[in-house]
Amino acid sequence: MQTSDVTSRVTRLETLACDAGWRNYHFVKLVTEDGIVGWSEYDEGFGAPGVSAAIERLAARVVGQPVGDHERIYAELYAATRPAAGGVVALAMGAIENALLDAKARTLGVPCYQLLGGRLRERIRVYWSHCATWRINRAAWYKPAITDLDGVRAIGREVREKGFSACKTNIFLYDAQGRNPTAWRPGFGVPNAPELNVERRVLHDLRMHLEALREGTGPDVDILLDLNFNAKTEGFLKILRAIADLDLFWVEIDSYVPEALATIRKQSPHPIASCETLLGLREFMPYFREQAMDVAIVDTPWNGVWQSMKIANLAEAQEVNVAPHNFYGHLCTMMNAHFAAAVPNLRIMETDIDRLEWDDALFTHVPEYVDGHLLMPQRPGWGTEPVEEAIRAHPPKAGAGLLGDGKKA
Repeated sequence: MQTSDVTSRVTRLETLACDAGWRNYHFVKLVTEDGIVGWSEYDEGFGAPGVSAAIERLAARVVGQPVGDHERIYAELYAATRPAAGGVVALAMGAIENALLDAKARTLGVPCYQLLGGRLRERIRVYWSHCATWRINRAAWYKPAITDLDGVRAIGREVREKGFSACKTNIFLYDAQGRNPTAWRPGFGVPNAPELNVERRVLHDLRMHLEALREGTGPDVDILLDLNFNAKTEGFLKILRAIADLDLFWVEIDSYVPEALATIRKQSPHPIASCETLLGLREFMPYFREQAMDVAIVDTPWNGVWQSMKIANLAEAQEVNVAPHNFYGHLCTMMNAHFAAAVPNLRIMETDIDRLEWDDALFTHVPEYVDGHLLMPQRPGWGTEPVEEAIRAHPPKAGAGLLGDGKKA
């Protein structure tokens, strides 16, 4: 039964998880006294173990509260956890906020973007993320496997032929014949090289990889490059000089030092995107003060969509556009899509097109892409929800994600 009363109180909050190949998907299910169910998706495999435990511990402060009071609930949770603000606690609070937003929107019978000020756009331009990356690093799950540069060219053609106008890739090393690509991700321990030095082979093979992808996409597809945390300032600058003449939409760089990132941006021939791992408005502020990036990447499942709107507003005041960080399941894609539909200063939205064979079965509705754009639904809430029977049919496995067998992710 649907009600228009947002004072309906939360009666239950629980976490669910299921197998997602090399990782697990995680969900919050929130139920109100009127029988409304709100959902959110979160992640604890991307270097954030223990989010589920934090959500379950915070749940006692949420049960009994009016579902419409998400800002007050968030403020109370922040106050109760202030000595340990950020990190896993912040991710748990973001997951709870997102479930509250879904339940509130469903209570009112409106899409979540109506809670965010309304929809500015009906179609959201997306880029095909982890292009070539998943088929190299996770060939058991994402087909066809890419084993050489010809495979990189082929997926470039596939991007263009499927109507996408942008794609993002990562760094790979090849053998002397341009075969057997392997991920180069020392920032995540693959290989375990904490000095993060960028040597000649990395520069050579990265350029070779990008050129092969461009041969496949042709000249009219935008290519994005994600460097993550895989170098220090010196190394990032070496990479940028080595690919200065290539046509790139942006280069994505993570740095915990906003001054260092600002130095990189000032010397970069390409736009710089950053900040996908930051949590909360305060962590973004020094990056905006330093004008450290051209595009601020915001992880709305981590931050909470309502809090992410505040970050986007601050970015807008600094003449900076935003882009959602999105490489999870379909529910996260739709959570990010509502954010992207409502912010005035959107650059583009990340999405994964290579999916697991059972991904679509896990959700009542899947994202709809037409001509490289995600079409916004008008269904209440996020516009999709997990199918509990399908989740139970794919039980989660231990040792998943970056801390387990996800070292190649």
